[in-house]
Amino acid sequence: MGLKKDTNWTLVPGTARDLDAVRDRCRQLVRRRAMVSAGVAAVPIPGLDIISDMRLFANLIEDINRHFGLSEEQIERMHPRFRMIAYQAAVGIGSMLVGKVVTREVVMHVLRRMGVKTAAKQAGKLVPLAGQLASAGIGFFAFRQIGYQHVEACVAVARELQLAGIANPANPVRPEGQTGVPAQPAV
Repeated sequence: MGLKKDTNWTLVPGTARDLDAVRDRCRQLVRRRAMVSAGVAAVPIPGLDIISDMRLFANLIEDINRHFGLSEEQIERMHPRFRMIAYQAAVGIGSMLVGKVVTREVVMHVLRRMGVKTAAKQAGKLVPLAGQLASAGIGFFAFRQIGYQHVEACVAVARELQLAGIANPANPVRPEGQTGVPAQPAV
């Protein structure tokens, strides 16, 4: 009884056009999940939205990473040179979520960073109707902002991989737009 090899995985976008398409899809995904977060935040039960946001956010980060070809499993399948570039780029932009398994502790760290908004959202639930609407609005904008930041972090890492030549490892692109093939001298 052998295990089947998983062949269903996404590659890092190879062109700027592909990267823009993935960015647009992921931003749309962020907006949808932010709407769900806002809907849960409008429910007048303190704490329910935090639990919901943790799960929604963890799933969102994993989905975005997968769309960009930057989940932990996908990065581990890369050539060691590209794997190193991906992790260095993620560290360089300060993203602790690119290429990582999103754990409860990581989500709590991110939610703590937006603590003032979370506190305002919880306090708003104490005021009937207007507080619920304010809580939903704060929840939507906070969730969307964090999601958008992660999308842009993934775009930056994917661009670094494109510059390193992940789409065509035999012919890497140099930052000045030249290919890795030396120019022929003029005769």
